[in-house]
This record gives sequence, C-alpha cells and structure tokens, in this order.
Amino acid sequence: MAAARRGRAGDPRAGFRRAEEPGPAVPQGLIRAARKSGQLNLAGRNLSEVPQHVWRINLDTPEEAHQNLSFGAADRWWEQTDLTKLILASNKLQCLSEDVKLLPALTVLDVHDNQLTSLPSALGQLENLQKLDVSHNKLKSIPEELMQLPHLKSLLLHHNELSHLPDGFGQLVNLEELDLSNNHLTDIPPSFALLINLVRLNLACNQLQNLPADISAMKSLRQLDCSKNYLETVPSKLATMASLEQLYLRKNKLRSLPEFPSCKLLKELHAGENQIEILNAENLKHLNSLSVLELRDNKIKSVPDEIALLQKLERLDLTNNDISRLPYTLGNLPQLKFLALEGNPLRTIRRDLLQKGTQELLKYLRSKIQDDVSTPNEEPPVTAMTLPSESRINMHAITSLKLLEYSEKQAAAIPDEMFDAVRSHPVTTVNFSKNQLNGIPARIVELKDSVCDVNLGFNKISSVSLELCMLHKLTHVDIRNNFLTSLPEEMEALTRLQIINLSFNRFKVFPSVLYRIPALETILLSNNQVGSIDPLQLQKMDKLGTLDLQNNDLLQVPPELGNCENLRTLLLEGNPFRTPRAAVLARGTAAVLEYLRSRIP
Repeated sequence: MAAARRGRAGDPRAGFRRAEEPGPAVPQGLIRAARKSGQLNLAGRNLSEVPQHVWRINLDTPEEAHQNLSFGAADRWWEQTDLTKLILASNKLQCLSEDVKLLPALTVLDVHDNQLTSLPSALGQLENLQKLDVSHNKLKSIPEELMQLPHLKSLLLHHNELSHLPDGFGQLVNLEELDLSNNHLTDIPPSFALLINLVRLNLACNQLQNLPADISAMKSLRQLDCSKNYLETVPSKLATMASLEQLYLRKNKLRSLPEFPSCKLLKELHAGENQIEILNAENLKHLNSLSVLELRDNKIKSVPDEIALLQKLERLDLTNNDISRLPYTLGNLPQLKFLALEGNPLRTIRRDLLQKGTQELLKYLRSKIQDDVSTPNEEPPVTAMTLPSESRINMHAITSLKLLEYSEKQAAAIPDEMFDAVRSHPVTTVNFSKNQLNGIPARIVELKDSVCDVNLGFNKISSVSLELCMLHKLTHVDIRNNFLTSLPEEMEALTRLQIINLSFNRFKVFPSVLYRIPALETILLSNNQVGSIDPLQLQKMDKLGTLDLQNNDLLQVPPELGNCENLRTLLLEGNPFRTPRAAVLARGTAAVLEYLRSRIP
C-alpha cells in the first residue's frame, strides 16, 4: 500500500491533473463505462460547456491508469472502444468546440435542446456520422462543411432560427430523414432534388410561399409535411411522386388541390384550413390507396360523385365548409368509419342525424341512393332576343334587391356594363367576391351615395384604393382572402363602418387606422402574421365587441387588453404566445379578460 501511495505521490502529472480539473462535471465512472461501451450520455447535466476530457476520451491515458498499478481483464483501458454515440441534449451549451473532430468514430451526435447559435465547421470531418440532432437550439445558419458528411442518414434541425440553407444540400445523398420544421425558411434550394434516398421530409411551420417543382425527383419520399406555410399552389409535378404515402398541406393558402395521377400509394392527404373552393373528380379519381382525407375549414361547396371511387377511405373530414348537398354514393364506401360534416349548410341532412354518428349517417345516405334523381342545374339559354351584355346582368337584383353582384366568375376586371346598368338605381350591396381582381374597381366610387355593404373577398387585391375610402355610407366591408399587407390612413373617413373582415391576408402589423374608426363593432383579422396589438388604443374603441386574432404571430398578449371590457368575443387561438395557456383560452372571453387583468403590474 505504501509503495502504491509513494507511486501516486511520485507521479508529477497526477497532482497537476487534479489541480487542472477540480471535480469535473462528468463523473469518472461514466467516462470509464463509455470507454467500454462506446456510448456516453450527458443529457440534462446543466453543462454550459463540454469538458475537454470528453473530447479527448479516446486520446488521453485514463486517470485510473496512473493510480492503479494492477489491472483486471475488465480494466484493460488500452483495449477501449472508440466513442460512437454522444448525447449532450438538454444542457446549456452555447457553442460546440471544434475539438468534436477528435471523435472521428461518432455515428450519433445528439445536441438537441441547448442554446447553440452556430455549429463548428469541424463537424464536416465526422465522416462516420449517421445521425445528427441539433433541434431546439438557436441556429441561424448551417456550415457548408456539414454537406460533406457522406453517411448521414438523419438530420434534425427543427425549432431553430434558420432563414436559408446551403446550396450544396443535395450532396447529402444518403439522407433518409430531414426535419426543418419550425424555422424561418422562405425557400428551398433546388439541389434538394438530389436527395433521392430521402424518405421523410418535414418543412412545416416555415414561411415558404412555393415549393420547387424539382422536389418531385425525390423518388423515395414517403412522407412530406408542408403544414403551416404560405403556399398558394403545389407544383403539379408533385403528383408524379410514386412513393408518397402521407402528404400534409394544412394551414396554407391553397385555393385548389393538385391532381394526383401517379400517387397510387398515397394513404393520407391532410389539406384542412386552406381556402380550397373546388374539389374536382380529377383531384380524387387516381387515389386508390387513400384512407384519410382531411379537408376541414375550407370553402368547398360540393363533393363530386367520384368520391365513391375511394374504396379504401376510412376517415373523411369535411367539417366547416360550404357544402349544401352530398353525393348519396358516399354511403357505399365499404371502409368508411369516420365522417365529419358539422358546420356545413347541408339542406338534405337534418342536424339531429349528424349527431347520431357515422354509421347512422351512412345508412341514411344508402337509403337515399335509389331516390336520388339528380337534375343538372341548367342556366337559362341565351336567346336571339338577349343581348350578350344583358345576359350577365341581373336587373331584378339591382332594382328589387338593391344588389350589384358579379361573383364567382374568375374575372380579372368587373365589366363596365355592370356599373352602367345601375344608372339611377341606388344599390346598397355590392358582391364582387371570388374573382381574380388585382385591385378595387375604380368605378365603385359611383355608388358612394347608397352602398353600405361591399364584399371583395377571395380575390388578389394587394392594396385598398382611395375610391373605397370615399364610400362614406359603408357599414360592412369584407376583404378576406386577398394579398393585403396594410390599409390606407384615408379609411378613417369611413365613420359608419361597423364590421371589417380582413382574415387570410398578409398583415404583419395591426392596421393602425382601425383604431381611429370609432363605430367599429367587429374586426376579423385571423390567419395573418400580426405580431402585436396596442391595448390602450383598443380600449378607446368602446363599440368593439368582437376581435378575432386567431392564427397570427402574437408572441405575447398584453395584460392591459383585459381592460377592454366591452369585448364579448376575443379569439386568440393558434398564436405562438405561452400565456394565457390553452386551458384559459378554452374557458371563453370573460375568463381570458379576467386572467389578463390579474396580470397587470
């Protein structure tokens, strides 16, 4: 024993080593075990940096070799295993050392849930790395060197602050799983087309306005998630992806679905919370394997009879659309176990029947099949006596209903003869919705002495013209589902305006002019990108009873909003703020306002 003690005392490095690392945050027992197993788990240890001896675990002579002169077979450190798996998750790391290159045998590196703002370029030297998890950090960019990892199969980058990706992404040809969700990406590099072994791709919760058509070259892709972006269309080439099994397109700005001629394996299609108006036979007829079709919260008016071709369909969700009748052949779908239809203006199905569940509903539809003699909706023929211009104009609506309507025509402009037809007839309501208008028709100002209600929803309008601001009798304006980013200050002149619908536009800030229209009772601003509101200005709006801010980018709800006691309906769901929590929101407006008041300092 004395000799052993003398041996320890006589080792000049031993004392120096202990002084250098007083009580390391990583127990020596873990390091010893890691040398044998090749795996080291340091998750949740409050580490603000990785101790140097972790990086050098396979280089340095172990501490015990200097202290222990007799080795059993189990302690032969010179036969140690190279570290292949290192888990550093849920610590407080702000950076990773370039010394990570001292662990060239690593196949798995997990650093998720830290505070990393960048990654070391030395990662590119870990040529055996197969899985890299750096999710839930604060990364703003990815080093180009990362593109040099030849064996990487799984790359998890979700919940960071990435706004762009390296052009060389396509070099990661062995990648099978890529998660980029919850970042700030506005586009995808074209080289993605080279990721031909990719099986799962998650792009949800970014700021993508389109997908490159080249993405269709990913011939192994089975799961694609593009939920919660700003996609207005899906490239038609996407429909050629023969391996695709699950496609998520929820919460975008899609107006239609692509046709899917080659997606014979597609099992799940999720496209709820978009602006889809038309469901065509072409969208459906090739989807022989489809088992889940989710289209809730759209604007679909009718369901084609071809839905009966989806013989493997198990779940069909059409909640909250504009469907007035259903094809009775739905009742013949053999696998259908779940059919959701609430929130549709169905004329042929009683509400109590909807509440009885799917099986009763299907039984009812089957019973109606033999009674169903559908007659086509024929338009009145254009006769020799009808001038073409008059055939478009409903004079009865103008004279009796005081309504000027030119909607659902996909028109880029409103024909002059519509305004000419009004002449001396005062119209109170204008409906130009569901067209392709890029701006508000200038001649609308001719109606300023009578019009109270204007509907310009579902167009491509990017700015509100001064002509609209001159309609001084306006009480109700609907401009939902357009491309608006702001409102002109001149709207302050609309002193009688009570209801404004601006949902599904592109507002990043709450339009300040609204604070100065005291008659406003309802403001609908859901599904925009509004980041903040001014509670003190809202408090002055004593007529305001409904404020809908669902699905925006509110990071916090100001407690002073609780003082807006006239609010009867306050909708805040679908924003990224943490408080009030969902449980408080679920209790309704009065409870939310009371909670906010309790938080006022």
